[in-house]
Amino acid sequence: MQDWFIALIMMMVYLVIALAIGMFAGRGRGGSLNEFVVAGGKLGMFVMLFLMGGAVLSAFSFLGAPGWAFTRGAPAYYIIIYIAFAILPWYLIGPKIGRIGRKYGLYTLVGFLQTRYKLKTLGVLVGIIALLGFIQYLATQMKGMAYIFNIMTDGRIPFWLGALLAYGIVVIYVATGGLRAAAWSDVFQGILMIVISWTIGLAVVFQLHGSPSSMFMNIHEMDPGFLQIGKEGSTMSSVGFTTTILVSLMGFLMWPHLFSKSYASRPKTIKKTVLAYPVFALFLIPLLLAGFAAVGVVEQGTVEADEILPYLITTVLELPGWLYGLVGAGALAAAMSSADAITHSASLEFTSGVVQNIKEDLSEKTVLIIMKVAVITIGGLAYFVTIFGGQGLIALLLGAYGSIVQFAPGVYGALYSKRISGVGVTIGLVAGTVINYYYQLAAPATPFDIHAGIMGLMVNILIVVVVSLIQKPKQEEVVEGYTKAS
Repeated sequence: MQDWFIALIMMMVYLVIALAIGMFAGRGRGGSLNEFVVAGGKLGMFVMLFLMGGAVLSAFSFLGAPGWAFTRGAPAYYIIIYIAFAILPWYLIGPKIGRIGRKYGLYTLVGFLQTRYKLKTLGVLVGIIALLGFIQYLATQMKGMAYIFNIMTDGRIPFWLGALLAYGIVVIYVATGGLRAAAWSDVFQGILMIVISWTIGLAVVFQLHGSPSSMFMNIHEMDPGFLQIGKEGSTMSSVGFTTTILVSLMGFLMWPHLFSKSYASRPKTIKKTVLAYPVFALFLIPLLLAGFAAVGVVEQGTVEADEILPYLITTVLELPGWLYGLVGAGALAAAMSSADAITHSASLEFTSGVVQNIKEDLSEKTVLIIMKVAVITIGGLAYFVTIFGGQGLIALLLGAYGSIVQFAPGVYGALYSKRISGVGVTIGLVAGTVINYYYQLAAPATPFDIHAGIMGLMVNILIVVVVSLIQKPKQEEVVEGYTKAS
């Protein structure tokens, strides 16, 4: 039996298992809106840890991280830094957001901001901007799935079919079982990819270089600047590296699915999850090492950066087919564990922000149906970006963070200030988002190599502060309810 066929069988078996777990977890529980959106608010720490970890150990981790290590060198370390530290502020604000959500019956970021600032326009804007960010993030996962199927089967599964096949599984169990189905699938997928990342990452390093120290000595001798930041020969400036970390740190806490998870958990569960979460950064180390291992072994330009890990497995090392399949299953697990949470949250934010603000008198049953239809529709839009977009995995991810980080002034203003103006938050959000996308899509570069999202955020914050100082603050009960939630 040929290696590619063995790999295909193993990946298909994995997909069947993931689908079965998701369907079983959500069986008989998807009939109510509360169950679909927040799993009844009763997810425990073990499940929450993998649900949140799965959103980070994604296609960008399994494929994009080695790709950056291979092509960019030291700047790839930004991934470890932000994953280890980005979650820590949630120890304080996560329980607070959870209490606010339960007090006002919220289940989305749209609801959180619209309830505080009393502006429908803001709710619609948040729904649209979140959707754009989610589509970029979803496209990251779909591209990862497509790469894996295509490379592990020696091109026999085309790019378009690989993305469609794996994501179709995600759509089925998310649409039927909601957050609970995504959560229990992530437990299985998280354990699988953790084991595989360490096994494969270290195997690649030791087979190609003998040890990590020998590998880095070899790279240093070839190109010292490759292992430095902001120095001669390095691939990223100090400002670019710093602002990339900053947009990732701040943007991480603004992803709407983090709000949904806080609404779905008790305060103690949130705090325990935050303390355990940085451990996930350890599981990225062997993947980065595998990318560095390709330097000097694979000539730059021979293969797309995001394909370097599967290329090493299938072409350079010529490992057996069952190992192809194992790596393929791990990479699919990484992509799908993010795709399910993102798809679920995207459907919630779009329905809450756009649909329910256009037509308010919808029954709970109708809202639930719209959310399930949105799962399929949003997936279709992301699939279009995947097939016809040309950006790599890390570029797509950082682009998504650039738009999502624009929610930060409104969120922190709601939690800690009585003076922040809803009008200021709305204008700032528009300005910050426009600037972010202008520098992402139209301008050749940002001033001083600052990340586009940070450029937008600086303008965003300035507008929020100025407008809020000009406007007279409103003394409303909901403002007290947010700032004094404890």
